[in-house]
Amino acid sequence: MTSAGGWVIWNGSMGIVDEVRLGRIVDGATGRLASLAPPYDVVGPFSLDELETQGRITFGACLVMSQQRWRQDQDALRIAARAARRALLDQFARGEDDEAFRAVLELPLQGRLTASDIKTAFRRLAKSAHPDAGGSSELYRRISEAREALLAELG
Repeated sequence: MTSAGGWVIWNGSMGIVDEVRLGRIVDGATGRLASLAPPYDVVGPFSLDELETQGRITFGACLVMSQQRWRQDQDALRIAARAARRALLDQFARGEDDEAFRAVLELPLQGRLTASDIKTAFRRLAKSAHPDAGGSSELYRRISEAREALLAELG
């Protein structure tokens, strides 16, 4: 399938999907190397032999693939890209105190939390942190504040 057209470029983090053409092709000691034609000529050189054999190749954050492979893989690629963008936005949306609140409740420092995760962690710790259960009012106040702050972030 070494035709000038018939290829797709995909970059899920940037939301790029476009039909592309191959640019320069060079025979090397390890096989044929290709780059894409403008305006995507910064993508390459990559193994043209691998692209033709596998139907797709990764170059940096981009995937170059045959149109047939794009039709097969596009749903999974879009879902994975959406999840990655959401995780990145979550990192930026969290305040600096978020990690401290998570640590107080002994929750994972990264990743999505649900209200159920937060409430379960609070209840688990409250059993021993409450002054009536041998804990201290300071510790109970800290886990209460952490719970309220994390729940407020969820909306």
